[in-house]
Amino acid sequence: MWRAFKNYLQLVGAYARINLNAQLEYRGAFISEAVAMFINDGFWVAFWVMFFSRFPVVEGWSRNDVLMLWAVTAAGFGIAYAVMGNALHLAGVIVNGQLDLWLLHPREVLSHLLLGRTVATAWGDAAFGYLVYLIFVRPDLAHIVLFILMTLSTALVFVGFGVMSASLTFYIGNGTMLAEQWRFAMISFATYPEALFTGVVKTLLFTMIPAGFVSYVPVHALRELSLWYAAAAVLGAVVITAAGVAVFYIGLRRYESGNLISMNG
Repeated sequence: MWRAFKNYLQLVGAYARINLNAQLEYRGAFISEAVAMFINDGFWVAFWVMFFSRFPVVEGWSRNDVLMLWAVTAAGFGIAYAVMGNALHLAGVIVNGQLDLWLLHPREVLSHLLLGRTVATAWGDAAFGYLVYLIFVRPDLAHIVLFILMTLSTALVFVGFGVMSASLTFYIGNGTMLAEQWRFAMISFATYPEALFTGVVKTLLFTMIPAGFVSYVPVHALRELSLWYAAAAVLGAVVITAAGVAVFYIGLRRYESGNLISMNG
């Protein structure tokens, strides 16, 4: 089991290196996209900083709490799609019959498929999340270690939920727009304080739109340095990812070849 995990980490590292080198062939474009996303995230954080300068506490949430929320969400999103960028394009790959290429790989198809692309803007998100946390929150070593764990957990949620929503294409036809809107909904809810939502809406944010496991639970873990909340975040991420993988492989049985001739270089 440990050997299999080690081999998988080596596969992830190899794909990440290849994808990054490919992006750096067009260094100017890559850097400009990453910097543009970094600036875009910065505008949103500036809004919240100004908001909390006028209203210091909102339903128990302070400025630092919202900064942690943005830091975890941005870093998790960045890690997810910098490493597994094809999770953003999975629905289109299925619709266009482009799975054929990935079915030829020696290992299980989903790993190769997800790792096969990186998203330039995601690198800006990842850098932004870590810099915001380190510069504005100023954590100690224990919080830094927990923050790293929570960003990896959040990344797992993004990938698992992305796979799940995109895999609905196997069952309903072209689900590209549905997957995109569902993903945007989760990101939107995840970047607002949890205290703004109650009742049925809050229940949905831990089930149908799992924004709670993207930012709310990780923020509670960081605020209280709580291993219980950290374990809940990791468990939620694992369950969401497992569900996404199951939906994908069950749907894969329904896949029909696109009969495309293509090269992957």
